[in-house]
Amino acid sequence: MMKKNLGERLKTIPYKIKEGAKVHLSDFDPADTGPFKSKEEALPRLAQDIERMIVLQEKFYAADSFSLLIVLQGMDCSGKDSLIKHVLSGLNPQGVEVHSFKQPTPEELEHDFLWRYVRKLPSRGRIGIFNRSYYEEVVVTRVHPELIKKEKIPQDPYKEKFWEKRYEAINRFESYLVENGFLIIKFFLHLSKKEQDKRLAERIEREDKQWKISLSDLLEREHWQEYMFAYERMLAHTSTERSSWYVLPADHKWFSQLLAASIIVEILEQLKLDYPRLKEEEKEKLRALFYKKTSS
Repeated sequence: MMKKNLGERLKTIPYKIKEGAKVHLSDFDPADTGPFKSKEEALPRLAQDIERMIVLQEKFYAADSFSLLIVLQGMDCSGKDSLIKHVLSGLNPQGVEVHSFKQPTPEELEHDFLWRYVRKLPSRGRIGIFNRSYYEEVVVTRVHPELIKKEKIPQDPYKEKFWEKRYEAINRFESYLVENGFLIIKFFLHLSKKEQDKRLAERIEREDKQWKISLSDLLEREHWQEYMFAYERMLAHTSTERSSWYVLPADHKWFSQLLAASIIVEILEQLKLDYPRLKEEEKEKLRALFYKKTSS
């Protein structure tokens, strides 16, 4: 059975949001583990996908043709940091950049809501990972529309039209990136409230995790249903054929990590990239110069 699992491509379609689909997060089980019954059964597959990802990243970097943006969104404790640590940390650091976005600075608030994210986009051949992203601008600000006042925007954030325009702006932005050689993979880590409670309690009690929790984390927990609504709207309005959202069940970190690795491998393989090769005349010139130097 293990050999069969390792040889077969993990089915990722059930986790992909189709363009124009209505999204109800209650339709997705945050405790789902796909075809795997245990972490021990899944780890060999994860190791295989990470190994494959390393090879594909090297070709991606060498080809210098595309940029890859990986967007991670989810509630506190949903496993964004762990996914970066256990899935993406094995990649060549020369070709990877990780950016975490906190509350905007006064300078950032003087610009449009996408400005600070555009500045951190990866260049060709590189992979950029956004740990939270411009999607906070249609999630956190939707739950707390009073934050929009700090952005000095004349439109009314208490009207649905405001958010529809923001979704449209994001879609146009991502379409522009795709047309200019970007691949965009968006992961929403879907965590249950029960599992979040468990992880928050662990952060309070464990000394090595206490630095990860603050009073604001507990206060935001009171807005759980509002956040679920904001995420559903985000997923429904901004998952497009060229820039899709994937809902990763996050109650079991090992499965969300496995699923993310499988999706990244699947998308990179579709590029069919290979190492750039020298033309024959270039090789001949290099050979001639090399042997001349070594023989002298």
